[in-house]
Amino acid sequence: MERHELLARLHQTLRPRNYLEIGVDRGDSLALSRVPSIGIDPAFSVVHELNTDVQLVRATSDDYFSVNNPTKRLGDNPLDFVFIDGMHLAEFALRDFIYVEAYSAPTSVIVFDDMLPRNSVEAARQRQSVAWTGDVFKVTTILKSLRPDLVVLEVDTSPTGTVVVLRPDGASARLVENYPAIEAAILQEQDPQEPPESVIRRTEAVDPVELLACSWWAILIEEREGSLPAGSLTAALAAQDWAQLRSRG
Repeated sequence: MERHELLARLHQTLRPRNYLEIGVDRGDSLALSRVPSIGIDPAFSVVHELNTDVQLVRATSDDYFSVNNPTKRLGDNPLDFVFIDGMHLAEFALRDFIYVEAYSAPTSVIVFDDMLPRNSVEAARQRQSVAWTGDVFKVTTILKSLRPDLVVLEVDTSPTGTVVVLRPDGASARLVENYPAIEAAILQEQDPQEPPESVIRRTEAVDPVELLACSWWAILIEEREGSLPAGSLTAALAAQDWAQLRSRG
């Protein structure tokens, strides 16, 4: 499954009230939204028709979030669906997650693009190829290590993989507190970046079709709408056998 097909299917499955995207570029993914949306990119060049209420912001995510609360534009609701596809360096992608998580709820869904590079050239911090992921794959390890409360799923989408994050916690300060040390460690590493074999071979990645077929998406929606009590999604995710969803392994 291609990444934009995954996003389109997630829009259908989640029925989000709102959508926020970091890294608009030509508008390929933003054009999939049919709900009030915010698109953030310092150099967007949208060529696709946008069929919803969209605020396009020509700014970096650092600048945007330093002075804006996105929920004020979105009916004071938490961010339901977020796509992070901005600067392809791990420290930037991690900051983007920190920003959007602060405005999230446990039923929010956050997706990262370009998380499964196919070789060290694609994963280089200095761009050397047409298909470029940079070293954002490192964010997966960081989140799994520092935030075991999150559900962090590598997803086997083409061309360069995605990661879906479930159960964000807008009150958590763990990443903020550890960010300076994380950034320092990232900046000390030199190219070529060598992604783990599990990333290259996608042995931990789940199949997108199997992921979308999971029954707990309905529980997520019902908890978001107040039809189920808080914690219902957490219990459903804890019962999921993630190994059954893997594409390879």
